[in-house]
Amino acid sequence: MEMVIRFPGGQRVDVEFGDFLVRTDQPPKAGGEGLAPTPFDVFLASIGACAGTYVQAFCRPRGLPTEDLRIVQSVERDAATHLVRRIHLEIHVPASFPEKYRPALIRAAEQCTVKKHLEAPPEIVLTTLVDDEDKADPAHDRAVGE
Repeated sequence: MEMVIRFPGGQRVDVEFGDFLVRTDQPPKAGGEGLAPTPFDVFLASIGACAGTYVQAFCRPRGLPTEDLRIVQSVERDAATHLVRRIHLEIHVPASFPEKYRPALIRAAEQCTVKKHLEAPPEIVLTTLVDDEDKADPAHDRAVGE
């Protein structure tokens, strides 16, 4: 899947892929306007959302209700580096949720593909490319298509 990252102004960075647009920004203290989550917040949210997808996929075929389930995610940061050292995901269930399925919820959440990618991270390759100036100009695209 290809994603296109654009810079709409200020500290904002948008990511376009398929029919979707993910907007990010920085908080005012970092020079942004705080109009959207930071890229790192989106990254963290993807972990909880992914785990939630697997929990939901476990519950649905068994007829287990998910309305009263929730996952609470928190992070521990390294005091020296400020990098995240540990991510906690707590799966909260109502008292009526069958006890025999509670460990299975954890096993389901552990299947999260975002989590698996963190455990075996991909290589990230950065390059720069010089675009043909005519192709990079949107006016050129209109002129060619007319």
